[in-house]
Amino acid sequence: MAAPGHLPTSERSDTPLGRVFVAGHTGMVGAAFVRRLEREPDADVVVRSRREGLDLTDRVAVDRFLSDVRPRTVIVAAARVGGIHANATRPEEFLRENLAIALNLIDGARRAGVPRLLFLGSSCIYPRLAPQPMAEEALLTGPLEPTNEAYAIAKIAGLKLAQACRRQHGLAYHSVMPTNLYGPGDNYHAEDSHVLPGLIRRFDEAARAGAAEVSAWGTGAPRREFLHVDDLADAGVFLLRRADPPDWVNVGSGVDLTIRELTERVAAAVGYRGRIVWDTARPDGAPRKLLDVSLLTRLGWRARIPLEQGLPETVVAYRRERAAGTWRH
Repeated sequence: MAAPGHLPTSERSDTPLGRVFVAGHTGMVGAAFVRRLEREPDADVVVRSRREGLDLTDRVAVDRFLSDVRPRTVIVAAARVGGIHANATRPEEFLRENLAIALNLIDGARRAGVPRLLFLGSSCIYPRLAPQPMAEEALLTGPLEPTNEAYAIAKIAGLKLAQACRRQHGLAYHSVMPTNLYGPGDNYHAEDSHVLPGLIRRFDEAARAGAAEVSAWGTGAPRREFLHVDDLADAGVFLLRRADPPDWVNVGSGVDLTIRELTERVAAAVGYRGRIVWDTARPDGAPRKLLDVSLLTRLGWRARIPLEQGLPETVVAYRRERAAGTWRH
């Protein structure tokens, strides 16, 4: 049975994708998987939104959908997500909804006879003070970061449910743990967004308004790693092609920087030339979050889009989405 640190015997297999249900296709991650799968000749992508009658927190609706569609592969990219503020102020919603999504899709896929499933987790599953960089083996070795504990617990439960289905039923259900993601289709909500899209919106609006200064959250000292969402989708397809992938594997760039450095890069990318003021009353979160990506590297995959390329491209995408009225905010 595959486990963290276990290397499959074959470097790559011809494992078919077949009919692929991408849960959460309207979000940034799900949309990236759809884009990536469109390049795979044997992938028949199926999507269904809440507006089309599929509420992923409704077990009956999920069971009916999976029974009707009969996918060969399910990608669980759906989740309630948000930044520090959203996680800290609405923990019940984050825990309840993400638990429901994971249970309904993973157990529903098992009962519908789906042979392959990829669950999308998060680097926040690892302990707040885990040794850096964080290896897969760090899971459940210490307390979680309090500001996103509810979300992390739901993601750990999903990972463990996928692993249990594999262990008990022999199903190729496995998970990826991405680092902080960014790219086209991100959520730019003023309060609930993640750090990078939140900075893009704040500094772009300040640049257009000619603001003399912009407030940034925290001290700027924590270090964070960022991965373009198209790289995550590529890694996911890479793993789905393998007959025997690890139960879960980290997906990241392997490079981090301080929030202060990130903020300065965002300001430069949007053309803001005013002053940056640090609001130290705002929480910093974990001091450092860098993934150990050596397992995935040994399997033969590396990130291809550096932040120097992905950040300005994301700024262009943000402005295009905002102008078209399609931006998520």
